[in-house]
Amino acid sequence: MTDRWALAPAEDGGAEVAPLGPGGLPAGPVRREADLARAVRERPEVTRWVWRSTAEVYPRLLAAGVRVERCYDVEDAETLLLGHEGRYGEPRSAAAALARLRGGPVPPDPPQRSAAPGAQSPLFEPQSVRLPLADLAEVYAGQQRRHEAAAHPERMRLLTAAESAGMLVAAEMNRAGLPWSAEVHRRVLHELLGERYPGGGEPRRLAELADEVSAAFGRRVRPDLPADVVKAFARAGVKVRSTRRHELESVDHPAVRPLLEYKKLYRIWVAHGWSWLQDWVRDGRFRPEFLAGGTVTGRWVTHGGGALQIPRVIRRAVVADPGWRLVVADADQMEPRVLAAISRDPALMEVAGRDGDLYQSVSDRAFSGDRAQAKLAVLGAVYGQTSGDGLKNLAALRRRFPRAVAYVDDAARAGEEGRLVRTWLGRTCPPAAGAGGDAAEEAGIPVGEDEPEGRQWAPGHSSGDARARGRFARNFVVQGSAADWALLLLAALRQSCAGMAAELVFFQHDEVIVHCPEEEAGAVVTAIREAADLAGRLTFGETPVRFPFTTAVVECYADAK
Repeated sequence: MTDRWALAPAEDGGAEVAPLGPGGLPAGPVRREADLARAVRERPEVTRWVWRSTAEVYPRLLAAGVRVERCYDVEDAETLLLGHEGRYGEPRSAAAALARLRGGPVPPDPPQRSAAPGAQSPLFEPQSVRLPLADLAEVYAGQQRRHEAAAHPERMRLLTAAESAGMLVAAEMNRAGLPWSAEVHRRVLHELLGERYPGGGEPRRLAELADEVSAAFGRRVRPDLPADVVKAFARAGVKVRSTRRHELESVDHPAVRPLLEYKKLYRIWVAHGWSWLQDWVRDGRFRPEFLAGGTVTGRWVTHGGGALQIPRVIRRAVVADPGWRLVVADADQMEPRVLAAISRDPALMEVAGRDGDLYQSVSDRAFSGDRAQAKLAVLGAVYGQTSGDGLKNLAALRRRFPRAVAYVDDAARAGEEGRLVRTWLGRTCPPAAGAGGDAAEEAGIPVGEDEPEGRQWAPGHSSGDARARGRFARNFVVQGSAADWALLLLAALRQSCAGMAAELVFFQHDEVIVHCPEEEAGAVVTAIREAADLAGRLTFGETPVRFPFTTAVVECYADAK
């Protein structure tokens, strides 16, 4: 008896289910079940469910108290396979995949919905067309054949499995929510912003700072309007191109101090103020919608709520339940360690296998002990900062770690030439579809306080700049491979925590938070360390590279750093 079954939900709350054979097609009769949750609950022997969309099925199962061990998300797999085949951007629904298999007209994907406070519905609205189980199995069988045709079939199958596991983790995190004290949040807002005025106007402290800015310019200026501020500086004989912090800090003018303070507090008021608290926190939990693989690189995003940009001061509101703790774990210098693993550079792997600070070890080898210089050199190699001092640093790095630098150089060259560039497991960067501007910024790496949430590089917005595409590809092979590793980390950690009360409640690039009873905290710390080691071996094979975490067991998130 196979332990892999297909499941196709029906509109009346039931489902079709059937066992699958080695080729992916039904190995037994398709059965009609009246209740979806009962259909899964009554088949504990099934270890992997194949379904169209985790976002469609799993929240319903979780609401009924049903947890599944593994799944295969057909539409997510279609996205990965299309990218691997150089067809990124084609419709990725199961209905579209079936049409391609049969040579028929391919339907477009439904439009993405906009974020709505408290929304817990699937990514697409209206939902994609449901397929009968026989059709869904036909798509799945076709995808199995396409995996075999991949550049590295075993790696591609692992990537698909890891991404599907990430979908399960995201759904469980969405249901659990991040522990959040509304009382503490309101207290923090009052400390920072002062009293609220009726009618939704600016709170007292912002109004005071706006008055200080205007007094410094000698005329009424709206500090929340960048164009108004730039004009005010011009009238004062000071030329500024923007109101970004790094530019204002170089200006000698009495308006700068209150203006910078205003900008910082204004962002908190708008992004995490009283209205945000009302919209996004309920029953002691902050409930954003985590989307696994929401970017080209595989990094996660959130749909509304700004969960990946919680200011440090607002983290004071993230408080564990009584008797529980937050285990906050940060991966140490993850991207340079990933570069060591994917490049197979012997010297860099040796450095990344040591205990202690990786950048200090690099500096001892190549930069006479100057850690800051070594860090700039490594990050410059990854993000393409190869001019000026960056070029000199890169030359020093290339002498000591030639295979590592050659690896990202080759990726950049492939990107410039419009060729496909892949992560270690096979996630593929679209060809010839780069974006202007800084590659690190466009990859979603925070570059300043004024960058909006979710700004990501995406195909279809090319500036025609081959160099920008190369810079993005250089970063993609590292950041994307790190995202692949993180998926396997989450999958392993989820499995380790399955027998505990502990729950995964937050994930951001290289940081994970587990909410657990105080007595489980030690076991969770161990589980995170073991999951990181296992993810390293599964993703990259046997290498000397270590992926350590800095962990903190705290009652409040703000105390972790």
